[in-house]
Amino acid sequence: MASVGETEPPAAGIVIPEEWSNAAHTIAYDSISCPPPIALVCGPKNSGKTTFSRHLLNVLLQRYKKVAYLDTDVGQTEFTPPGLLSLTVIDKLLVDSLSWPDLTIPCLKTPERCFFFGDISSKRDPTTYLTYIFALYDYYRKEYCMFDKIERHHAGVPLVINTPGWVKGIGYDILVDMLKYISPTHVVKICISTESKNLPVGVFWLDEDDSTSTTIIEVNSARQDSFKRSVLVQKDARLMRDLRVMAYFRQCCPSQLNITTIRELANALAAQPPFEISVSSIKIKHLHCQVPKTEIFYSLNATIVGLAISSESGENLSPCIGLGIVRGIDTFRNILYLITPVPPDSLEKVDLLLQGFIQIPTCLLQVQGCVSPYMSANVLPSD
Repeated sequence: MASVGETEPPAAGIVIPEEWSNAAHTIAYDSISCPPPIALVCGPKNSGKTTFSRHLLNVLLQRYKKVAYLDTDVGQTEFTPPGLLSLTVIDKLLVDSLSWPDLTIPCLKTPERCFFFGDISSKRDPTTYLTYIFALYDYYRKEYCMFDKIERHHAGVPLVINTPGWVKGIGYDILVDMLKYISPTHVVKICISTESKNLPVGVFWLDEDDSTSTTIIEVNSARQDSFKRSVLVQKDARLMRDLRVMAYFRQCCPSQLNITTIRELANALAAQPPFEISVSSIKIKHLHCQVPKTEIFYSLNATIVGLAISSESGENLSPCIGLGIVRGIDTFRNILYLITPVPPDSLEKVDLLLQGFIQIPTCLLQVQGCVSPYMSANVLPSD
């Protein structure tokens, strides 16, 4: 019987170097007045951006009652399942841990606002990706940075922005656009010993004639060998994504149900009564691809979809309130069967299903002794 603890890589102790602590305290206590800091963390893949961002959150929470977190890494999300761009407001210290003992990942949180991008990279649609990020930042500014909002939140709500490790080519251009739009008070650049993989020095996102008040803080990756070479944090990215998806849908089951293995979760989800949704009451949108009308139901079955509410403004900005698994479709009754942890009162507001490329973890479909409705036991050869 496979458990999550048996399949994930061993936990590694997190040691925050003094350089990182100094950088975090500089950001948190750089100003004794409003506005609160807006810190963007960037650097190459596996350099420790997420770990630094979590540490910065905790340091900021020692001064501020709440801290906002804008997660722009759709492949390695921090507080949500993969494929989402989100703004989450944190009011409690985070536990620094890189491993999970069971299927209840403690850092899953309900975002204040999010959009379903539907992929683990921005490569397929950089324009929409940036549009969502800008909309989330605008929402943060509106809700937490207007003068009356700062008064209500006392010292204000600082913002931490975590970014993907794709910092070359189009990824670099995306980061530059993000920095220009947000204009953060602080930019933390994490550097590794392989110079060619690092971001350029200085205010690389601005032209020479442009001025900025942004404070740039450069730090080295946390782990180095005896020759001062960076030891990158190697993560099984796919496994981490699968763990977050499983932890998210674990919330469909009663909390008192003891589920600690993949097999137990697969059985519990298979036994979970689905919601019935009338196909006529919703719109279906396929992200990043086109699907013929005759194939829509086939493409939806056994997939993860974003549950969204159509934008009243007519813009392509439909906020997502959660994810669901399409358990089955009754084409005669035009009924769609959905499994989701989203409460019924919130689910009633959903009028748009978004299908991307976020998949049900294969390990949930191949559990020995559990018959999945989406896997064929016997396949006849085609002529």
